[in-house]
Amino acid sequence: MGEPGVRGRLFGTDGVRGVAGQDLTARLAMDLSVAAAAVLSPDGASTGGASTGGARQGHAVAVVGRDPRASGEFLEAAVVAGLASAGLDVLRLGVLPTPGVAYLTGALNADFGVVISASHNPARDNGIKFFGRGGVKLPDAVEDEIEAQLGQASRDTGFGRVSDASATHELYLEHLLSTLPGEPGQALAGLRVVADCAHGAAYRIAPEALRRAGAEVITIGAEPDGQNINAGCGSTHLGPLAEAVVTHGADAGVAYDGDADRCLAVDADGQILDGDQILALLATELKDAGKLAGDAVVVTVMSNQGFHVAMREAGIRVIETPVGDRYVSQAMRDGGYVLGGEQSGHIIAGEHAATGDGILTSLQLLAAVNHRGLPVAAAAKLMRKYPQVLLNVPGDASQLGPEVTAAVTRAEVTLGGNGRVLVRPSGTEPTIRLMVQASDAVLAEQVIGRLAAEVRLALAGR
Repeated sequence: MGEPGVRGRLFGTDGVRGVAGQDLTARLAMDLSVAAAAVLSPDGASTGGASTGGARQGHAVAVVGRDPRASGEFLEAAVVAGLASAGLDVLRLGVLPTPGVAYLTGALNADFGVVISASHNPARDNGIKFFGRGGVKLPDAVEDEIEAQLGQASRDTGFGRVSDASATHELYLEHLLSTLPGEPGQALAGLRVVADCAHGAAYRIAPEALRRAGAEVITIGAEPDGQNINAGCGSTHLGPLAEAVVTHGADAGVAYDGDADRCLAVDADGQILDGDQILALLATELKDAGKLAGDAVVVTVMSNQGFHVAMREAGIRVIETPVGDRYVSQAMRDGGYVLGGEQSGHIIAGEHAATGDGILTSLQLLAAVNHRGLPVAAAAKLMRKYPQVLLNVPGDASQLGPEVTAAVTRAEVTLGGNGRVLVRPSGTEPTIRLMVQASDAVLAEQVIGRLAAEVRLALAGR
């Protein structure tokens, strides 16, 4: 990652990330916090009207939360120090899922929120991301403003105070449970559920939410030691969850990532439900209840062709965005839509949250199947997943010309309108991502093989 000016844009698709202590240093964390205070505080860090949970009248307020990786401790200290030195009162939330920080940013009337987490990345990595007022993700332009302020913002504004606000976790838990239908404690009654918390930020609050909703809960991946986050568990490694579900005779399993902003699931036989399948169920459930605004759902260009087919058959429009849940969120706000998400399990239930929330997703999914009286496996069959093949070709996407556009057109003709083709640059490395979906796996492999050869040939000719 490096210092500003050494590389390109400091902010990536989900905040600033890197190897903790090397790329993401305490100094950078502090400087980012001071810069964020200059941009996100109303009229500067020493003004503003919020006064909640220990913050003082007349001081801007920020909430800070983190996941349990070891480096989060020193980075949290640096972030809090930077914010307080810039004149903000800081509410320390401690270990809490990213969507919990987003929710409390709004619920506590804070001017902005800060999350210290690298989501599904390994323990050596960490990251910093910001939420604006109300708990919404920042547009690229605002992140650019923060980056431009690095090293420029003045600290001559007095200093703020720091308060422990871990007791406010209960507000987030109560909010999650308030989204469920029926009597308290009944939405998941009769379900036996395995929850894999990825040794991450959800390790306490997710099992508690599922239990209070009425489920019998068996927990795995709930013993964080600072180094084992996402290690062979959670939403990126579903094998242990599938095995536990079968072993315990559970009705379903749910898995979160390190900061619990995403959720995937498995059925009673250990078969996986991805984000598209979860979205299909939630979309039809909302439409049947007359709550799906515009009869539309928002997804990225990576969504499965089977999802598009299922939504068309259900009379639901599909709105597409670039890859990244921030773009899904923005499209939802712009169009007034209430549901969107990604294959990875980032699901945004706009009626209840401004960002992806894995715990909320798991509660809504399980409540939907329980309401319908269906096993999770039957719910998964609402959409047929088309075989998907992904392939990376090293190279600079800016070097690609009309010959690749023509190659994509030929691939789409080969699929006969019954598949999808995508060529896009990676957001994290000099690589071109190729994706082909088709009704037949062999056909998908053949098409992507030809497409990759044509992309390589195009790069060689530049």
